[in-house]
Amino acid sequence: MCYPGGTFALYSLLCRHAKMSLLPNQQAADEELSTYYQPGVDRTAMSSPFKRFLEKHKKLRTCLLLFVLFGACMVIGDGVLTPTISVLAALSGLQDRGTGGLGNGWVVLIACVVLVGLFALQHRGTHRVAFVFAPIVVLWLLSIGIIGLYNIIHWNPRVCLALSPHYIVKFFKITGRDGWISLGGVLLAVTGTEAMFADLGHFTAASIRLAFVGVIYPCLVLQYMGQAAFLSKNMSDVHDSFYLSIPRTVFWPMFVLASLAAIVGSQSIISATFSIVKQCLSLGCFPRVKVVHTSRWIYGQIYIPEINWILMVLCLAVTVGFRDINIIGNAYGLACITVMFVTTWLMALVIIFVWKKNILLALSFLIFFGLIEGAYLSASFIKVPQGGWTPIALAFVFMFIMYVWHYGTRRKYLFDLQNKVSMKWILTLGPSLGIVRVPGIGLIYTELVTGVPAIFSHFVTNLPAFHQILVFVCVKSVPVPYVPADERYLIGRIGPRQYRMYRCIVRYGYKDVQKDDENFENHLVMSIAKFIQMEAEEAASSGSYESSNEGRMAVIHTTDTTGTGLIMRDSNEGTSLTRSSKSETLQSLQSIYEQESGGLSRRRVRFQIAEEEQINAQVRDELSDLLEAKEAGVAYIIGHSYVKARKNSNFLKSFAIDYAYSFLRKNCRGPSVTLHIPHISLIEVGMIYYV
Repeated sequence: MCYPGGTFALYSLLCRHAKMSLLPNQQAADEELSTYYQPGVDRTAMSSPFKRFLEKHKKLRTCLLLFVLFGACMVIGDGVLTPTISVLAALSGLQDRGTGGLGNGWVVLIACVVLVGLFALQHRGTHRVAFVFAPIVVLWLLSIGIIGLYNIIHWNPRVCLALSPHYIVKFFKITGRDGWISLGGVLLAVTGTEAMFADLGHFTAASIRLAFVGVIYPCLVLQYMGQAAFLSKNMSDVHDSFYLSIPRTVFWPMFVLASLAAIVGSQSIISATFSIVKQCLSLGCFPRVKVVHTSRWIYGQIYIPEINWILMVLCLAVTVGFRDINIIGNAYGLACITVMFVTTWLMALVIIFVWKKNILLALSFLIFFGLIEGAYLSASFIKVPQGGWTPIALAFVFMFIMYVWHYGTRRKYLFDLQNKVSMKWILTLGPSLGIVRVPGIGLIYTELVTGVPAIFSHFVTNLPAFHQILVFVCVKSVPVPYVPADERYLIGRIGPRQYRMYRCIVRYGYKDVQKDDENFENHLVMSIAKFIQMEAEEAASSGSYESSNEGRMAVIHTTDTTGTGLIMRDSNEGTSLTRSSKSETLQSLQSIYEQESGGLSRRRVRFQIAEEEQINAQVRDELSDLLEAKEAGVAYIIGHSYVKARKNSNFLKSFAIDYAYSFLRKNCRGPSVTLHIPHISLIEVGMIYYV
């Protein structure tokens, strides 16, 4: 059984330990990350022929990505089907209860109202109502376990003999093909725990094993055995065996509890869908969407408005369109077993490439679990005409969107990589070109971790001026769950020291949430100052300060401010610590603009060079230039790109880039919003990418 999000977690492991990703993931910016590889793994070990074969053939890596995307899209389909079948199954108790039972139409209407309410409350965050989740789930499990035990004792205690594997063999001998087809229905008894895993995923592996083995599994077995005992004496009640097997004295309490448990399970799978979309987004496989961090205390609880409303519309469409819990169950079972099957294949690859085990062990694992899941999968595919096509259709739609976005993103990155500016061009910047250095810090956002992007040359040739301090910022997603705060920033230098050009790589894991951090500019200044000090100390030890380690990147611990040579204070403390290079007129204009724009007040700080520290004169000059530029203001320069296919491209590429990818770019969130760039300081540079 896999939990939602496990598909991409396994894929990220493969990308971390082998060159499986189509986007670059094994660069110097990643290698210096201590959590990039698992402890004890030898990165210098000789790769196996199978690993070299997969890394060499790009088409195989593309097939692997499509395979992973298909599994991830099936999880998203599960996020549509689980709330639908859970709510409908819980409300089915309102039917066939004597003359007072409601018709199917009323049950569908009530289910739609419950689903709308469920999705409408998602923006409030799970943590606000999570304190009632655990009691509901525990009470639900204990209740169904006790009722199952009651049914076993009351109706047919001999049903306990069914635990013997002998009856499994006997069942298939008697039923033959019909027994194999019935596996599609048996599968639904297993998939009910998927939502449990979505909630348990917030805890440790030991707690998951303990809860599943000690509570969940025994209660489920007792409940299903109790239903079997009830049906052995009441075969005509097979259409609604759960509610009909409940004693009438506890029917309404169980109905209320079942409805609450359905809401909890639906909430869990919806949150899990948000999580996997966030992972896809971080790994460059989903259009940019708004990610809201709903809790200050519980890390990882997120809300994605666009996905929430899409899921709601799809849930309502499935509920109203099918109106039959059996048809929806066929679709639900196929989605769940497909995710399990995909996960098993990925796990076999993890055994080979991550755990470094023998390929025969991986084959044994694949054959054992693959045959079991393959039997269930083949039985589920028979139900494709009876609703099983729904998750397949949803998966292909989402997979098309995700692959087109990944393909367009990869082509755009390759264009940047092939057209980056050489260092020779940087060294020619000088008085002969009429370049003017204006006050302030210019942050140029790029996807490159080495070299200077073409957007910079496009900017300079059209406007021959750039800021006194230039920092090329790359926000990079790495295939690890989380990046520690002390390893988030990598700082380096571009060109000679007198050019005052730096590089900053900000790294996030696929589970990290990039929140709007007002201290980013301050962290950046302190990190650059610390890098300048570290570089000077290394140069002093070598005896030559003029030599610059071009291309060297250093991990800067943002939580440790020692060794920067700077003191940070609030702007309202004392007098101005450094003299701003802006004129009084410019400062007044900026103040008026900020007030008219309704901008939020941000914490302003001032930096001062620590006088008590012994600092090299050249280092002091560089720090002074940095602080003077910070006082003048920070500008964010980002590319406003238009991606088009080349004229000689084939029809498929032209359609994917010019229509599908362009449509997604126009209708998703802009990069400036995703990167939390303040609009008041934003400069966009238009550029056409012919990929």
